[in-house]
This record gives sequence, structure tokens and C-alpha cells, in this order.
Amino acid sequence: MNRRGLLVIGTVAAFGMAPAQADDIVAGESLYAESCVACHGASGRGMASFPSITGRDADYIAKRLKQYRAGEQVGPNSGLMAPAATDLSDDDIANLAAYISTTFE
Repeated sequence: MNRRGLLVIGTVAAFGMAPAQADDIVAGESLYAESCVACHGASGRGMASFPSITGRDADYIAKRLKQYRAGEQVGPNSGLMAPAATDLSDDDIANLAAYISTTFE
């Protein structure tokens, strides 16, 4: 490991901060509140033409978000979802998928 890596680990340890991890439900909840709740609702049941995401497993959610991020057409709302997914990192997607799949069963 190089010095920079050791510095980051040392800083994290010294300040008690944990590095961001994928599948972080709390981070997923925050992202959902910022970006998803307006269309999919607080309970994930959707509104108007926006579909319900309840009962979807993490793999399904992650796959769809990656498809939207890539600009793929996967349904009638792809044009609305693509801009919402464009800036999501792989960790963001994993966190959202974990939150959605465990919260909206």
C-alpha cells in the first residue's frame, strides 16, 4: 500500500469515520428521499404513471438503474428515469437497491 492509502486509512481511523460502502441502507434512504420519493412515493407504491417498486429485489433495482444510467430504453418512463440515474455511482445504485429491497417488501 502506498503512503497516500495509509494516510487515508489513518485519517479515517483517527476521526472515527467509516468509508462509504455499497449496500449501505442509510445512504440509500437518503438518496431515495432526495431523488426518488417525488415519483415513487414514500411507500414505494408509485403515483400516477410512475410504477410501484415494492416487492422488487436488489438485483432487479440495480439492473434497472444501471440500464437507465446507460440510457437504455427499458419501458415507457425510461426518458424520465435516465436523467435521475445519470449521476449515480455503482455504490449509489447498490445503496438504493439495498434500501428499496429491504424497505418496500
